[in-house]
Amino acid sequence: MSAEKNSVALSNFFTNLFHNLPKLLFANLLFAIPFAFLFGIFYLVQSYLFKSIFVLFLTVIPLFPFYAGVTQVTAHMARGEEDVEVFHNFIAGVKDNFGRFLFHGTVVFAAIVFSYFSISLYITLATSISGFFYVLLAISIIIAIIFLFAFFYLPSMTVTFDLSMKNIYKNSMLMTFGEFKHNLIATFGLFILALICATALFCCGDGIALIIVTAILGLFIVPSIMSYLINCAVYNNMYSMITSSKNKMAEIDQKLENRRNGQLFDAEPEMSFIPDDFNEIEIDDSKDGDEYIFYNGKMVKRSVLIKQKQQTKEDKQ
Repeated sequence: MSAEKNSVALSNFFTNLFHNLPKLLFANLLFAIPFAFLFGIFYLVQSYLFKSIFVLFLTVIPLFPFYAGVTQVTAHMARGEEDVEVFHNFIAGVKDNFGRFLFHGTVVFAAIVFSYFSISLYITLATSISGFFYVLLAISIIIAIIFLFAFFYLPSMTVTFDLSMKNIYKNSMLMTFGEFKHNLIATFGLFILALICATALFCCGDGIALIIVTAILGLFIVPSIMSYLINCAVYNNMYSMITSSKNKMAEIDQKLENRRNGQLFDAEPEMSFIPDDFNEIEIDDSKDGDEYIFYNGKMVKRSVLIKQKQQTKEDKQ
């Protein structure tokens, strides 16, 4: 049964991927414009002023706010929306989250520098001085993986929820451990993407073909597909966990308010209003009842939708 569900989920993923592929390419093209401009500037600085690869890494800081646009587009796709307006969502994502993503870009740059320096340093020390440094190398790799897993959530959580930066980072760090299975799925997806890109570049050899394929991958494919893979793996669970937490806090606040007002018992929450066209919703019964479906602007459990649909039919009879 589990294998059948996994097969259905994998089939749905590829169906949605090919359906949204033109929009993903368009989103990537919008991202490629500032990417080419900013990378060109830092490349010139690195070539003529500071001979260090870390100057090129600095590109990620001013570029990251534009990744917010890509994230907003792919987040809508991961929620199962059919008609995603790419240009509008891209611009809105950049405009609404520019400052926060600038900060995220600084954190990502620091994580890259730390991971690169520590891993390369401890590899050198372990092979030339003492095997003890392999322990520190392992710790550095674990920290780098934690940074990677946190990156899966930081962009999507920022464009989706109006949370403080403290809560965004706290929730992201908690989900690096609490959502380990989905983090591994996202990592596997990125590994396959990297493998495909590396194979394409390897087959090109040297020269003009290599430059052309590299440009195609950067301009049309990698950033948007990467964001889409991550969001498909982690977004729905992240969304349900954050909304459940916020609803729980609101419920607790309401109970405390009731006690202050002398009310000893709390009213049962009313079921949300179900529109007349609710019966037209198609619900796939072959999937797990605890999976989430994006309906009416919210992520709702499949079992809840089925129950409400049945209740609506009974009320009309």
